[in-house]
Amino acid sequence: MATTKTICFANNKGGSGKSTTCANIGYSLSTLGKRVLLIDADMQMNLTLYFFDDEKSLEMAKGQKNIYKGIINQKDLSSYTLPTEYENLDLIPSSTLMSSIEFELFTKWQREFILREGLKKIKESGKYDYILIDAPPTLGCWVMNIMCASDFLVIPVEASPWGLFGLANMFEFYEQVKRISPELEILGIAITKASERKNYFKQTVETLSELDNVRLFESIIRVDSTIEWSQDNSKPVMVYKKSSRAAQEYMAMAQEVVKYADR
Repeated sequence: MATTKTICFANNKGGSGKSTTCANIGYSLSTLGKRVLLIDADMQMNLTLYFFDDEKSLEMAKGQKNIYKGIINQKDLSSYTLPTEYENLDLIPSSTLMSSIEFELFTKWQREFILREGLKKIKESGKYDYILIDAPPTLGCWVMNIMCASDFLVIPVEASPWGLFGLANMFEFYEQVKRISPELEILGIAITKASERKNYFKQTVETLSELDNVRLFESIIRVDSTIEWSQDNSKPVMVYKKSSRAAQEYMAMAQEVVKYADR
């Protein structure tokens, strides 16, 4: 039986393209025949909104089948998965109540491993090839939970003057997590929102290329208005406009994910 790979998308800087990258790589993997579970672990609910309209997303956020309810009640998350309209692609939605998750976790026993335990039966079942988790732009106990539950970490970095801000803190936090979850590996850094006409694009690539022992995805996600339109329509880029440059770039990055994660 193939092993389920769990990959989290995290960066403590907001606006790095975490949710968009997670959503579109997840969908791309599903079109490659991979069975994928997406987990929206961010109170902003952007990943949920990528696959469900506002009304349905808010309904799920107020209901009993979302990541917040599963974590605070320390439940097996198998019954919290919901099918999307796309084949091979399920989702555990988020909730605005996630704003209080740090407080909720504070008194829990072995709080860093609650998500790992909640995913245990899902991973053992072999139902999914990949579990992709969209983390919030913070570095606290909840993100530590997410990393401890993951095999790999993808760090999306915006190619902008402020895109590298805080990246050192991200690596420092990763090293802290490694002390209690040594199997966690950085799968790679994904450059997003890139514009090759801007000087800082080249600077970003050069800076990231100089990092020791950290893979830089060859595929780069460039600025493309199709991405914003797809978000507005709650559809993955490939569904909204399969011929777009963004759709092709996310597919190429998804293929890299398979290549590196399945080694």
